Amino acid sequence: MRLTDLLHPHLDDVTSVVDATSGGLRLDPYLHLPPGVTPARHEQPVGEGELMLLCYGPDPAVHGDEADCLAALERMRPGGRGLIAFGHPGTDLPYHRLLDALVAHRCQVLHAASLGYTHLHAGAVFACTEELLPPHDWFGRPLPADGFATALRIADEYVLADFVSRSQRARLIDLERAAEESARALETAREDGLAERLAAALRDKDQLSSALRRARARTGVLEGRVAMLEGSTSLRVGRALVSAARSPKRRAAGLPGELYGLWRQRKAKGRPAGARASAAVSAPAFGSEPQADDRFHLAHRALSVAPRDRLVITGVLTDRTAQDFAADTVVSRVLPHDGRLLVERTDPDVFLVQLSACAAEDGPWALAGTGLAPDLDRRLAELVARARGLGRSAVLWRDGPASSAPGLSLLPWDAVLDGDTGTALFRLDPVTDGRDRIRDVFQQDSTRIRLARLAALVGAPDPLAERRIAVLAAPRDATGVARLVAQTLGQLHRPTEVIVADPAGLALDELAAASVAVHAGPPTAPWVADWTDLTEDRPDTLLLDLLCAQEFSGADAVGHTPAADDYAFVPALRPLLVRRSLLDSGTPPDGWSRAGHRLFAVRGKEPS
Repeated sequence: MRLTDLLHPHLDDVTSVVDATSGGLRLDPYLHLPPGVTPARHEQPVGEGELMLLCYGPDPAVHGDEADCLAALERMRPGGRGLIAFGHPGTDLPYHRLLDALVAHRCQVLHAASLGYTHLHAGAVFACTEELLPPHDWFGRPLPADGFATALRIADEYVLADFVSRSQRARLIDLERAAEESARALETAREDGLAERLAAALRDKDQLSSALRRARARTGVLEGRVAMLEGSTSLRVGRALVSAARSPKRRAAGLPGELYGLWRQRKAKGRPAGARASAAVSAPAFGSEPQADDRFHLAHRALSVAPRDRLVITGVLTDRTAQDFAADTVVSRVLPHDGRLLVERTDPDVFLVQLSACAAEDGPWALAGTGLAPDLDRRLAELVARARGLGRSAVLWRDGPASSAPGLSLLPWDAVLDGDTGTALFRLDPVTDGRDRIRDVFQQDSTRIRLARLAALVGAPDPLAERRIAVLAAPRDATGVARLVAQTLGQLHRPTEVIVADPAGLALDELAAASVAVHAGPPTAPWVADWTDLTEDRPDTLLLDLLCAQEFSGADAVGHTPAADDYAFVPALRPLLVRRSLLDSGTPPDGWSRAGHRLFAVRGKEPS
């Protein structure tokens, strides 16, 4: 909820909003006060027709000091109202530190809600009154006023809400502790995997060095033997005899002289070194090192120098899952005979094994983990060990009952994911399933959502980053700024950045506080929406429906057509959501279809 959504229902009969905050945070840009309500700042009591703004949080420099907040409550008079913005998370709200002061100054809390900002997480509206005011229901509407019934309702709800909140807080603490332990275990596993990978690399290096030394020694022995054989008298006599036999007419007459020369050379070898004359040709000494080859040889390698921006999966998957994952990740399916090679060559982020691919009746890994195919179990265990030895995570996706392949649970997995692999949007039928079903799958049950969980486990790029949207806007005055902020923060799928020409001169602090980046220059999100015309009414489902249509179709641009085409590829449209790379290409919209880009149309409005 936005701060203005919490405040405006309580501005009836209010003519002045008094800012009593003492920190560095200014709440004026968040309020968007209606005509007739003026902001003010004074130290006088706050009574009829006035509403006081307070801020309380863990950072005194931003939210102000607790003592200043308590002192401001002393200025409340009957009929005055107030709003406290809390910097604490809703689950850790220290309301007990303000409760006594609120009661002492006759202030009753009327409504409390969560706020969607980075430094303001909750807010509460209160009123200073001499009699008990009726509380509000879940929809913010006041209940019928009855003093005793109202008091009973508040007392009963306090006891029951306190009971429920205690159990919820205990469960939250347990979950946070379990999450911290899981994170530490995962970090330890990653460090252990890195150590194992380094140790394996060192072992491989030692083995290769030892093999190289043995090969060099063997080569030296063989070279020595060859030199001995080539210099032996027996080999030379044999060569002379073979040569004379091949050409008796030419070589037979000179054979005795050649043999006599060999005999003389043999006798000369036995003489002292000083008696031997220098030879005409000297042979290399036995055992001398061979001359090094200074040339460098370059072997062909297939590689990519681009940064890895997608999750890389290697593993055992079904045909359907591999097809669904391929839209958002790089998928390599292993077979029993090439699994080790693929794990080593693809260098995946995760080695993933899907239980249904092993428990299936057919397929290369059918019956793995069931005990009926020991050779497959052995090969799968080797692949898991090899992936972990390379420092990669081995994950079991348990999308079926564990009893269907009990042997898989015995392998040393780094993590186990339970549940199905989600539904790819292109497998839905817009006519049969309807727009609401597509929205629900997109937000909760899509394959991309499941892959985001896997990517978070292994520290890989988040597939949901492909859903980021940048909005191009050009607000000219305060009214345009208010419409831009309301339309941006009101979207069910909120943009991640807003591009304006001069953000310094505009009051866009509320967007930045809601984690929406505001800057000038080119957008960085994968998708861009043109909102330069701020007079146009945009429903809160606009960006959600556009992204649903894009993920369903895989199109490069999504928009409306004059014929109100719905979920159909068209040759031309009014673009509402465009791929950033398509905008950067500089191609005009009327030439997108001719250039091979896919254009997908959705209906502008829902049918009545």
